[in-house]
Amino acid sequence: MTESSFKPQFFEREDESPDALFYAQARLLVHIDESAIEGVRRLYAQLLPPRAAILDLMSSYRSHMPPELEWTRLCGVGLNEEELRANDQLTEYLVHDINANPVLPFGDAEFDGAVVTVSVQYLTRPLETFREAGRILKPGAPFVITYSNRMFSTKAVRIWRALDDAERGGLVAAYFRNAGGFEEATIEDRTAKGDGYHDPLFAVWARRSG
Repeated sequence: MTESSFKPQFFEREDESPDALFYAQARLLVHIDESAIEGVRRLYAQLLPPRAAILDLMSSYRSHMPPELEWTRLCGVGLNEEELRANDQLTEYLVHDINANPVLPFGDAEFDGAVVTVSVQYLTRPLETFREAGRILKPGAPFVITYSNRMFSTKAVRIWRALDDAERGGLVAAYFRNAGGFEEATIEDRTAKGDGYHDPLFAVWARRSG
């Protein structure tokens, strides 16, 4: 997909009320099961640098960071202050609606890594958001996107709901490619193996070029 193929209607939602209103009530809970959470932790331990400054974009009640990263800074950007305040992994937080305004109040090349955990389906201006993430990342820093099949469906964009899990990975890779400034994206199925049901977990990541 090219940037010109992203039609405005792709990013419409069933519920177009302000996001700040929808997320005004705190939801002090996790959105994926423990096997998927552990998969997120392992992925972040693999890709994010230790003792670094990390941006947790679209953050909330939990960041699922592995303690061994020993981050020097973990900045959460989200919509609900109560959820962010309750997130004991964050060193700081900012209440900011990136759909209303993708521009982040951070300097160029300020962070060593960034993540979006199971929330990319809510982005209505993804290319602008990915470009802004690229701006605040240092060269070589990873931007890591994880997603599952869990969502607030009325707030997920139309194109996300129209695709299956595998196709969604290609969509996120297209966000990276069309935003520019990133190396080629990697797509992986990180769903836990073994007996019983496990929430699916997929990951797409790319490093800041330059």
